[in-house]
Amino acid sequence: MLPTRAPGSRSLADVLASSAQAMRGERNALGLPAVAGAVVLLVDGLGAAQLGQRAGHARTLAGAPGGSLDAGFPSTTAVSLASLTTGALAGEHGLVGYDAFVPGHGVRNQLRDWGGPMDPARWQRRPTLFESTRSVVVAEAKHADSGFTRAVLRGAEYRGARALADRFALAERAARERSLVYLYVPELDRAGHESGWQSDDWIDALEELDGLVAGLVATLPRDVGLVATADHGMVDVDASAHRIVPRELLARVTDVAGEPRCLQLQVDGEADAVADDWRAWLGDGAWVATRQQVIDAGWLGEVHPEVAPRLGDVFVAARGRAAIYVDELDPARGMVGQHGSLTQDELRVPLRRFGAFA
Repeated sequence: MLPTRAPGSRSLADVLASSAQAMRGERNALGLPAVAGAVVLLVDGLGAAQLGQRAGHARTLAGAPGGSLDAGFPSTTAVSLASLTTGALAGEHGLVGYDAFVPGHGVRNQLRDWGGPMDPARWQRRPTLFESTRSVVVAEAKHADSGFTRAVLRGAEYRGARALADRFALAERAARERSLVYLYVPELDRAGHESGWQSDDWIDALEELDGLVAGLVATLPRDVGLVATADHGMVDVDASAHRIVPRELLARVTDVAGEPRCLQLQVDGEADAVADDWRAWLGDGAWVATRQQVIDAGWLGEVHPEVAPRLGDVFVAARGRAAIYVDELDPARGMVGQHGSLTQDELRVPLRRFGAFA
């Protein structure tokens, strides 16, 4: 049975929203105290489980108060960052997967394939929190004018730099302006995808990050708070755990979206029948659910009628350490660290408080 989301449970959608409310002296879902300015650090790919198991390499992040919360589902960057910056879950903002169905236009990547029917001003349906609060986004310079940036970061002043240390320096200066500052760090996620989160490369990236966090915390004005969180966790998938979909299971599948840890299938025929066939093949290796079952489980929040057609008729969310591939020659099979599904290693992310939030 598909796990359900507890109504009212804390999620990534509460983080930036609570920080903005704290700047206005308002009560908020995270119970953050009133501050003059706030910094939200989003570390791509840093799950709560991974941080806990590598705490000795990240003493600043691991030792801070705050606990953890759910990133959201599917547990993937496009979905999570839109939830963070809009304060809404996927069923409301409309980014519903790494790859998603664009009605009448097929499957499109939600990070890269902007334009045409994926108009950034319309496809992401919600106002961002930056549009109502003086805000600065600090991220890699190359993304300053991307479609994804225009969709989920609109309303903020964008300040970019290539090197990680330079981005932290920009965030330090922005914090002194008493703005709402969003600092995005993708390096850890890249190391995880390429080498796995249990690799030396990942640990090296974590240690560098933790040192920069410690430096930023030490320079924060006394009336500025910082929260550190992530968009998803990660599992390392060995090639022996790759599941290649049998040809006969694809006979009634017209399109495949999502990613190997969470496929979304558009089908020709009854979704229940297709789901039954996939359950029979995967057994307890995956949660297989129809669109309505996923909606009923609450992970997407309220699903707007405009968003529903973007969802798969059937979701196939891997359990354990498996990844599911439609094509045996898929180049993505070279990726070690993966995410997208509902395991705690992917879904649960840290929430750590510093400065005036501590």
